[in-house]
Amino acid sequence: MATPKTRGERLRYARERHFKSARLAAKAMGIAVSTYGAHERAEDPGGRDFGPDEAKRYGRRFKVTPEWLLTGYGRGPDDPPGFEPPERDVWTTPNVPLVGYVGAGAAAHFYEVAQGDLDAVEPPIGANENTVAVEVRGDSLGPFFNRWLVFYDDVRHGAPPSELIGEICVVGLEDGRVLIKQLQRGKAEGLYNLHSQTEPPMRDVPVAWAAKVKSMARR
Repeated sequence: MATPKTRGERLRYARERHFKSARLAAKAMGIAVSTYGAHERAEDPGGRDFGPDEAKRYGRRFKVTPEWLLTGYGRGPDDPPGFEPPERDVWTTPNVPLVGYVGAGAAAHFYEVAQGDLDAVEPPIGANENTVAVEVRGDSLGPFFNRWLVFYDDVRHGAPPSELIGEICVVGLEDGRVLIKQLQRGKAEGLYNLHSQTEPPMRDVPVAWAAKVKSMARR
C-alpha cells in the first residue's frame, strides 16, 4: 500500500502487519466484523469513522499509537519500538490563531475580528507562519470529533493541485462557502466531488481553492 492518507487506510495498514484479513482481526478483538470493516474504510464513502477510544484499542493490538491512527503523527507500524516523533519545527510564533469553527454541513465560519484579537492554540508538528486552526463544533465531522481542532495552512493559490485529490481538505467554493471535505475529481476539468462522513456527496462543484488538513487534535 502507498503511504496511507486516511484513518481507515492507516488502520488497515497497521492491521495487515498482524492479521491477514479484517475478519480475523475483528474476531480476535471481539468486534462485529461489519463494524471493524467499516472502520477500515473511515473517511471514504460507505465507511464509518472511529474515535479516540477505538483508536486506543486498535493501537494496543496493532502496536501503533492512537495518534498515528487518527492523525498520521506518532509511532506507526514502520517505526521501531520506542520511536518518538520529531520535535515541532521551531518558528517565531509559538501558537497558531484559531480563526473560526466548523459547524453544520462541515462548513467553516470565520471570526470577524482583528488578527491580534484571535484566540491562539498550541501548534501541531510541522506548523509554520501560515498555519491556522478551526474548531469542530458538534458532529459535523463525525460523532467523535466535537471540540477537536483542525489545522491547515491558509495559503490560497487557486484551483487545487492534483496532489490534493483524495485528501481531506479545507475547500473554498466559488460561492464563498468554506467546507472541510475529501476532494475527488468530478466529471469535467475544474469540477470536483466533495465527500464527508455526515453529508451526501456534493458532485461536480467548482472549487476556488483548497488546502490540505495538516492534522487534527483534541482541544
